[in-house]
Amino acid sequence: MSDPSMDTDDIARWASVTGWSATPELTPMQTLLWRAERHPVQSSTSTVVIDLDRAPDWDRFVAATEWGTRLVRRLRQRVVEPAVPTAAPTWADDPTFDLAYHLRRERVADREEMLVHAAQMALRPFDRTRPLWEGVLFEGMPDGAAYVLKIHHALADPLGMVQLLSMLQSGRRDHTPRKPVHEEVEALPEPGPVDLAVTGLRTDIASLPASTLATARRVGTAAARPQVVLASALRYGASVRRLLTRTAPPSPELSPRTGRMWSFLTLHAPIDPMREVARLGGGTLDDAAVALVLGGLRRYHARRGSTVAEIPVGVRVSLDRADDLGNRFAGALISGPLAIEDPVDRVAAVRGEVLSLHTERALEVLDAAAPLMNRMPSFVGASALRTAAAPDAFVLTLPGPPRRRYMAGAQVQGMYVLGPLPGAALTVCLVTCGDTACIGVNVDGSSVADLVALEECLTEGVEEMVSAAG
Repeated sequence: MSDPSMDTDDIARWASVTGWSATPELTPMQTLLWRAERHPVQSSTSTVVIDLDRAPDWDRFVAATEWGTRLVRRLRQRVVEPAVPTAAPTWADDPTFDLAYHLRRERVADREEMLVHAAQMALRPFDRTRPLWEGVLFEGMPDGAAYVLKIHHALADPLGMVQLLSMLQSGRRDHTPRKPVHEEVEALPEPGPVDLAVTGLRTDIASLPASTLATARRVGTAAARPQVVLASALRYGASVRRLLTRTAPPSPELSPRTGRMWSFLTLHAPIDPMREVARLGGGTLDDAAVALVLGGLRRYHARRGSTVAEIPVGVRVSLDRADDLGNRFAGALISGPLAIEDPVDRVAAVRGEVLSLHTERALEVLDAAAPLMNRMPSFVGASALRTAAAPDAFVLTLPGPPRRRYMAGAQVQGMYVLGPLPGAALTVCLVTCGDTACIGVNVDGSSVADLVALEECLTEGVEEMVSAAG
């Protein structure tokens, strides 16, 4: 017998997802990443591996995915670019949408083979004329099944992807017969590239008087208070330089990097000990995740006979509003201490580094520069993104489903996000899934001499973190 309160919770959550990402155009930041992408070296593609306790019935799984794509219309839409960059790209319904193109199933012998297939899948570029997602159900593993979903940042960044999946999953194993459905909306004629460019040009012309007036006011302010304006500009420029340059030299054990060899690793840990270590160190779960990765890398360097005191680590500083689904962020670098052995002390050191970022005036520099760069050829944006120093490791933490979830009758046992490599040797995403921390690691195989040793050292870093809570 199903729990009525659980059914009510599911239906309310599903009903709320119908308005997910309903904006007709890409945001300036999405546009910048879309046009600057050079997959896989400069990629905006993320992958999530969802562990299931059993292989779901295929027909039911297909029907559930079909329902999800009708509930979230964006999953059936593609990006249309203007002929010249006078306007942002626009979402339009794909008249040739075919679920069979985006969803399939394969058989593998074990989890290791599944992860190899998932990495190969992530390395394949999207067909940019179709909806920007691809899902594969992997069956045949002795301990269950896995659903691997690849999604483009223009559709959802890692946080938005986890939120969307959490909202679409069910709180019960049984089928819910009366699911909410999205009202059928007549598809509008797809805007043509030339029409989009002309519309953007007309908008620019219409806004020219207001833009001219605003520029004149800024010039007048600068002329009246030149010293104040110059000092402010210099402080902002210094902040930009600090955010875009390395705070520590890169490790020789994590280079060179080509960005073309992705290897996926997955680890897990109980979440409560990690929260306790974070509390003891005066930090947050985000700080504990960084400290955990540094602990594993410290062991890897020691095993390789390398003495490195600190490495550059990329962290994600959220700029999202409460109603956002995760497409506004700032990336910043900190000096990650490798020489600190105690996990609690390591958390405290990381916390101090992260707190120093809050004094930076230029955290939103990419958001501010994106509209201008989007009016230029795509190579300008790509070059601008490459000017920032790449970290050795990029670490972020994402909130996953707080309670038990199911997909077509199969229980979700873990959710691992494998983010792209923005020039880093490894990207680590920690997702809180119930009482478990699911840790997904994407490694640039060209930068790591011993991938097996790295996995062992990261595993020891997890055990070290859990033990420190005692």
